Amino acid sequence: MKKTVTILILILEGFKAFCQLQPTGGQTYNFSVADCVKYADDHQSTVVNANLDIKSAEYRVKETIGIGLPQISGQATFTDYLKLPTTLLPGEFFNQPGTFIPVKFGVNYNSNLALNASQIIFSGSYLVGLKAAKTYKELSNRNYTRSKIDVDVNVTKAYYQVLVSNEQIRLLDANINQLKQQVEQTTAQNKQGFVEKIDVDRITVQYNNLVTNRENTLRLLALNYELLKFQMGMPIEYNLTLVDKLADVGLDNNVVAYTTDTTFYRNRIEYGLQESQKDLNALDIKNRISQYYPSLTANGSVAAAFQNNSFGQLYNSSFPSSYVGLTLNVPIFNGFQRLNQIKQAKITYLKSQNDLINLKNSLNLQASQASVAYTNGLQTLNNQKKSQELAREVLRVSKIKYQQGVGSSIEVTQAQTELENADNQYIQGLYDALVSKVDLERAYGRIK
Repeated sequence: MKKTVTILILILEGFKAFCQLQPTGGQTYNFSVADCVKYADDHQSTVVNANLDIKSAEYRVKETIGIGLPQISGQATFTDYLKLPTTLLPGEFFNQPGTFIPVKFGVNYNSNLALNASQIIFSGSYLVGLKAAKTYKELSNRNYTRSKIDVDVNVTKAYYQVLVSNEQIRLLDANINQLKQQVEQTTAQNKQGFVEKIDVDRITVQYNNLVTNRENTLRLLALNYELLKFQMGMPIEYNLTLVDKLADVGLDNNVVAYTTDTTFYRNRIEYGLQESQKDLNALDIKNRISQYYPSLTANGSVAAAFQNNSFGQLYNSSFPSSYVGLTLNVPIFNGFQRLNQIKQAKITYLKSQNDLINLKNSLNLQASQASVAYTNGLQTLNNQKKSQELAREVLRVSKIKYQQGVGSSIEVTQAQTELENADNQYIQGLYDALVSKVDLERAYGRIK
């Protein structure tokens, strides 16, 4: 009964301390790791901005298409000649040979209204531009996917960090509980003259250190919650409760299922992004070449001119005009500029091909490193579990020997310290294994 009461007191004290570190007010969410990722996809600023980039790319495609549609513009002018322009006419027209006679032409007020239109009939650059615009949109979609994957990884790791911190607190509570009992027993034995005061002091110091460590871990736990909210794009003042447990996370040694896929690199979004960049560079070459081709444009205009010396009667009569025509632009020679631009574009394309090959090798290396790290992490974690169990057994035997008078309090203290170290190593190994699992899934393109 006394043991149960002690455990309840520790739990209540821990809950009270944790609540004091948690934000109050705001909405409350009970999320699994999948819920956290979904929330981040809708609220994390990097993902939201990447989605806006997709919309911007769609408008850019429409903008490029609009270049090939009829271009219509209106024009209106008004001129008030404060002084009419003067023209010199030969005197022969006025029987005054050898002289020039100044004559003023025109009226005081002039106005022109015109409607102009043009339409591309053929342009190689325009056709290439349409393909480039669609490729640019594809690039934006892949950037959006990369942002989601990055957020997925960051949120998952932050979620696991909270789970590991909770496990660390659970282990600390267990150690504190058994140390508290040991302090009470040792104190009682000291009063009866069976143990020395130094034994009580030694174990009390260890107990106080564990309590302080637990308080520090609680503060770190609250900080880990805030980090998780930040990765999700959730306001800090919101309340978040995690519904997943460590037991729900599958840690298995089935790495072969990953390594048998030899084309996994094509699932990596980084490879897709580099492919899109290579396609854009190829289109840039076509665009440079298309500038050698002639371009044909249809154009036309409808206009009306108004002239009068009286402003009030300016628009009483008009002098209309209109025309339609074709403009053929044939590039002939520009000092080899286009030729050198094409050569530069081809070099850029070759570099993008080399970058793609290098990226493939880099992704293969990352996958191998992730596979080894995960395998080592699992092995280390299993070893630390065994060490933890052995340390717990050593502590149990040391306490029995001490109670029977065949052991010393120093042995018990050392065993307790070894157990705490084993717990800490287990916690670190657990987090490392969880993180390496996420890195493994990302390295093999399993995170979509």
